[in-house]
Amino acid sequence: MFSRLRSDVQCILDRDPAARSRWEVLTCYPGLHAVLLHRLAHGCWNMGLKWVGRFISHISRWFTGIEIHPAAKIGDRVFFDHAMGVVVGETAEIGDGCTIYQGVTLGGTSLYKGEKRHPTLGKDVVIGAGAKVLGGFTVGDGAKVG
Repeated sequence: MFSRLRSDVQCILDRDPAARSRWEVLTCYPGLHAVLLHRLAHGCWNMGLKWVGRFISHISRWFTGIEIHPAAKIGDRVFFDHAMGVVVGETAEIGDGCTIYQGVTLGGTSLYKGEKRHPTLGKDVVIGAGAKVLGGFTVGDGAKVG
């Protein structure tokens, strides 16, 4: 648990030149808080505690401005930078090392339950500010979407 948190903090220090210390990242980076709360919500969701998972994600959205459905899958070292207004849908998958900026939507294009409605991001993908990535397709490793 602590090694994963250290990895999350280090990825922010590596990718954000404005980050000055571990303490600053731990206390002042809502993208980190959203990822940590998502892990808790996702764990509850996977244990069948659907309402608890949704409630944690709701509180996280209020606290961070980042909305991540508890069923979404997020890899290691994912960095939400200046991420106010980000929305990550239920069947979205975010690969290891991705960076997502403010105003991004990983959204669905279908109303049918039980099917892949949201995008999958490969490893080290960068999604630029304001991008809307919609549908159940895969964005390849290392891609940059504007």
